[in-house]
Formats: sequence, structure tokens, C-alpha cells
Amino acid sequence: MLSCRKTLVLILFLALAFLHCQKAPADNSPGYSIAAYYFPNYHPGDARNSARFGEKWNEWELVKNARPRFPGHQQPKTPLWGYEDESDPQVMAKKIKTAAEYGIDAFIFDWYYYDDGPFLQDGLERGYLNAENNERVKFALMWANHDWIDIHPASTQALLAGPELLYPGTISPATWERMTDMIIERYFRHPSYWKIDGRPYFSIYDLTRFMRIFGSVGETRAAIAEFRRKVQAAGLDDLHLNAVVWGRTILPSEEKVDNVGEFVKALGFNSVTSYVWIHHVRLPDFPQTDYAFVQQKYFAYAATATETLGLPYYPNVSMGWDSSPRARQDEPFENIGYPFMATISGNTPRAFKDALLEMKTFLKTHPQSRNIFNINCWNEWTEGSYLEPDSLHGMSYLEAIREVFGR
Repeated sequence: MLSCRKTLVLILFLALAFLHCQKAPADNSPGYSIAAYYFPNYHPGDARNSARFGEKWNEWELVKNARPRFPGHQQPKTPLWGYEDESDPQVMAKKIKTAAEYGIDAFIFDWYYYDDGPFLQDGLERGYLNAENNERVKFALMWANHDWIDIHPASTQALLAGPELLYPGTISPATWERMTDMIIERYFRHPSYWKIDGRPYFSIYDLTRFMRIFGSVGETRAAIAEFRRKVQAAGLDDLHLNAVVWGRTILPSEEKVDNVGEFVKALGFNSVTSYVWIHHVRLPDFPQTDYAFVQQKYFAYAATATETLGLPYYPNVSMGWDSSPRARQDEPFENIGYPFMATISGNTPRAFKDALLEMKTFLKTHPQSRNIFNINCWNEWTEGSYLEPDSLHGMSYLEAIREVFGR
């Protein structure tokens, strides 16, 4: 009799548990996908950099040489981990471990490929892909197909005359075919590649230069369709093609696309996103514009973008902005255009946390974004937007992410 009663109690308990699971969601807190852009110019030995600046040069040199350009300007930035070589797998493994522990799900590598081949690949190829823990943080590519100009550092005279074009962003159709074949084989098949709905995420930075490859909307749409066909032929479900959209330009060679929502839908993109807040917000106060002002203006844009672009919009949180390290330090710092431009001030860890809290509210009220957003940037040290720890704030920016979104 006692055994029967225990059995009945167990059956009743299981039945109640089953009914509870049917009435309530399995997880009352929504899951988030948080990606951080990664700019891979912090390793020596890149062939193009070596030919131009010397074998050991990388952008740490600009970080080291930066100086305060106006009262209260916090430069140089000093990395807490030192000036490390990101192409060292052990160095990258530390980045991956830290990112994972503080809530980053994926690195979106700024990825460069021109008509004569790749550029700035070793952070990904030698560093990330050889890191023993790369399964902890996924990776994806944002094809940074903008013109590469001479801004390392930029001079006032060259900027006013028009910076020297080093590598044109518009490639040939043959290069596009060769490049996408390599992307599918080398990256999309990797078990750590970031996927949305099982489809590898591939983002394109400059839509204008992308369409110039093929010459028309129709030809560009056909090239994208062929890219999808090749992805499927490789045994993958499909491609998740993402477009970076701008409301404003930053680099001298950038051009704004009109009617961007209609444009990306016509081409067959799956989603749109942003790279940095100042692509959408003018910095009115030189030399410093307040972070809270930029945050307010950006989220107003994001709400409009979510409703009008016609595709899922993955919003952005920017940690800051200061491109002055890319300007010659011995010349007057005047407001004449990138990198001689306004900075963002007041971007303390507390202010960054407030922006993350607003992002959390934004995602709750804009389900079209599917709880996916990105952060600028993991390591844009020469543009003043980075999550990696520095000597002033330590891990505080990463701690803000964990405090708001958990791990």
C-alpha cells in the first residue's frame, strides 16, 4: 500500500509539473545575441603594412603616439593587457575567454579583400582560427569593402586635397566569385561560424561600391542569388545576407544610398544593421559632443529604421568615438573631416551601461530585431570605441554588459 501511495504521489507531481510547463514559458528571460565588431589591425607582419610602414608596424603605433589635442582630452589610451599581437593564438584565446565570460556571443571581423587579395587577415587566420577555445565565441565576416585611404596618420594637407587611395573597394566580378568561393569553403563551413536561423551571417559595409561591381540592381541581385546557390550547394541551408546602412558618411570616400530600404529588399538582403552611432548622428559640438546626446539621437533613428526599412534591423550600441589617433599629432586639431573631427565625451562605463539598458528596452519593444544587436567595438582603439580593458577603466565596460544582459 505504501509503495502504491508513493507511486500515486510521483504521478501527481509529474502531472502538475507537465501542466506548469504547458502554461509558462521555459525561460522567462529572453535570450540575446550580442556581437562585437572586431578590427584586426593589431598584429605585425601584414604584407601591405610592412611594405608601406615597415615589418613590425601595426595600429598600436598610432595608439602609443596619440596625444591630448584639447583640454580634458583623454589620450593616449593605454591597453591594460599591453600592446599584444592578436595573431598569437594564445592572445586571441584570452580575448575569446574574456568576451565569453562577459556576455559576447560573436566577433564580427572587419574583413578586407581587394582585387589583389586579402588584407589584415592574420588576427582571424592565425589568431582566432588557431585559438583552442574558439567555439566559445562565434565569428562572422563583415566585408569592409570601402576604399582604403592613407590615414595612418592623416595630414591636414592630404585630407584637404583628397587622401591618397591605396586600395579601391570596388572589385571585379571575377574577384567576387573567387572571394565568395573561398568564404564558403574556408569560413562558412567552420563549426564556430556565427549563424542566424542556421544560416551563416555575412555583412556588407559599403552598398554603393558593392553594386558598382556588377553595374545595376538586376545584375547585383543575380550575383547575390548565385552566392546563395553556392552556399546551398555546399550543404548549408542558405545565406543570411546583412547590409550595413548609414544615414551619414564618415570616411572621405563614403557615399550614402538613397531609399536604402527599397534598395536592400530589391537586392535580396535578409537584414540590415549599423556599424557605429555616428553613421546616423551628426556630432554638433567640436571638439566634444556628449555621449547622452548621441545616444538619444541614435535610438530615435533606430526606432524609425525598425519601422521603415522593411527588413529586420539589428541595432547598435557604440562605446565611444575618438578618431584623433589617426590624425597627425604635430598638426592643429581642427574640424575639417575624418579623422580631424569631433569626439564623443562622457562615455563613462556608467553612461555605457545606461545605453545598454536602453537597448534592452528597445529590443523588448521592437521584437522585429529578435534580441540581436551589435556593439562598436571590441577593439577600435584608434577610433576610441573599444571594450577591451584599458588602464583607466579596467573591465568596467565589459562588466556593464554582464550586469545588464547576464551570461
